[in-house]
Amino acid sequence: MTLTRLTLGACVALVAAGGVRAADVNEGAAEALARKSGCLKCHSTARDKDGPSYKSIAAKYKGQPDAQQKLVAFLSKESTIKVDGKEDKHKPLDTKSEGEVANVAGWILTR
Repeated sequence: MTLTRLTLGACVALVAAGGVRAADVNEGAAEALARKSGCLKCHSTARDKDGPSYKSIAAKYKGQPDAQQKLVAFLSKESTIKVDGKEDKHKPLDTKSEGEVANVAGWILTR
């Protein structure tokens, strides 16, 4: 079984269980993909920049059983967002791997 399948399987199991644990997230891989995808230009772990901090995103989704699924969906496709009252494009993560996307979503939710 590939690492991607294992990661995706673990994330699906966590969603079914209702939460993500930091121990189940590959933080180094998640941060590397976020950096490669340009996410850290507008987001930070702890403080707001042009985009909300990952800490505030995690707080927004806290206790929602479908939080992981919502973030995976958002991070997988281009979306229109509002920044300072203007509409802008939010690009998807720079990967085709569902497991990698799920890992980044889990990383954000564990901030």
